[in-house]
Amino acid sequence: MSNYWQNKTCLVTGASSGLGLAIARSLATHGATVLLNARTKAPLEQAVEILAATGSNAIALPGDVTDQSDVEALASEVQERFGGLDLLCNCAGRSARGEAIDTTPENFQDLWEINFLSVVRMTRSFAPLLIDADGHLVNIGSLAGKVAPRYLGAYPASKFALSAYSQQLRIELGPEGLHVLLVCPGPIKRDDAGQRYADTSTVIPDAAQKPGAGAKLRGIEPAWLAERILAACEKKQLELVVPGKVRLLMAVSQLSPKLGDWILKKSTSG
Repeated sequence: MSNYWQNKTCLVTGASSGLGLAIARSLATHGATVLLNARTKAPLEQAVEILAATGSNAIALPGDVTDQSDVEALASEVQERFGGLDLLCNCAGRSARGEAIDTTPENFQDLWEINFLSVVRMTRSFAPLLIDADGHLVNIGSLAGKVAPRYLGAYPASKFALSAYSQQLRIELGPEGLHVLLVCPGPIKRDDAGQRYADTSTVIPDAAQKPGAGAKLRGIEPAWLAERILAACEKKQLELVVPGKVRLLMAVSQLSPKLGDWILKKSTSG
């Protein structure tokens, strides 16, 4: 990769672990000043220490992206301390398990706040800085934001909203210089994969506890995906779907919902 990210100021939410931390690490490796955000202070500071130990310029900016006052304070701090922003990566979010009919309005609202409305808050607050820098807005969506498989509770609806919002933003703000990248990955490898939803109150097949609710896809290495995301930003790519073969299912689902549903059922366990 080129020295494109050298001396750029980049903010990553959900940066204390998982894909968020992997993206922060990749940015730091390529010479960026990396601002790491997460709600819980201790693991965030630990993540910064890991990056700083390699000589990287990493700074912890704790805050809750579901809280408007925290988001406004974060935007003010970035403006005052760093004078601008070249990249915002909205990586904070979480998945869920359960059948749609068993998912309550409260469950939907809970995931809506972290997976979608947090992105709306962050984007509205940071768009002026990003536009001034001809910068990048990266929204971490999901394959489930393009096709909705079984047993993911409120997760697909929250990610479909993010897909629509990202498309609208790139059409409206692209002419002003803002590059918007929507990333739609399949299941990402985690240390706690397959165990995170063991206490869910909804009865679902054991296979649906697995990453992607049992999607028959290999887990994606966070570090590899992080590099793909940075490369997509350099190319000003509009969407990054991983694995790419799922694009065929997306097209089929639009042309023939019945066939698309049949393929989805075949490609997930349960």
